[in-house]
Amino acid sequence: MKWTLTGALALLLAGCSPALNWRSVPLPEADLAILLPCKPDQATRTVELAGTPVELAMVGCDADGATFAVSHVALADPAQVGAALTHWRAAVLARLGAGAAASAKDTPYAPRGALPLREAVRAVVQGQHSDGSAVTAQAVWFARAAGPQVRLYHAVVYTAKPRPEVADQFFAGLALQ
Repeated sequence: MKWTLTGALALLLAGCSPALNWRSVPLPEADLAILLPCKPDQATRTVELAGTPVELAMVGCDADGATFAVSHVALADPAQVGAALTHWRAAVLARLGAGAAASAKDTPYAPRGALPLREAVRAVVQGQHSDGSAVTAQAVWFARAAGPQVRLYHAVVYTAKPRPEVADQFFAGLALQ
């Protein structure tokens, strides 16, 4: 019993390590608040998503050997939400290498306020960085109605080895406003 409690405490503390200084980061343009363990950088760029050019906004940072990122886009045609989420997931997996799609393990994912879509998933994927080094990606994709549009979201943690406790804490800090 003593060893079980010690192990559980060690896992809990690993998600709260001093290298991970969690802070709330509001993203008002996305109606989202996130928890990040480091000061974020921000960028925007135009990308194609399911055949439509969209303005992709990204926020992310690196801490304790992990990269944390959240991206979001507004989609003008709500009928395209499923196809757009599927396309986005496929694009991320393609960047992780040829075997990434086969290694992906998906489970349904929908934070409070998100649309209940079958394409809204959490995935754990084994892949490779562009330099050939191994990477584990733990990622989520989801959507919410935003007036006449739909806003799509993608959050991901990249680590050399799986760190589910860190990803769990990161994803638990995604709060739609």
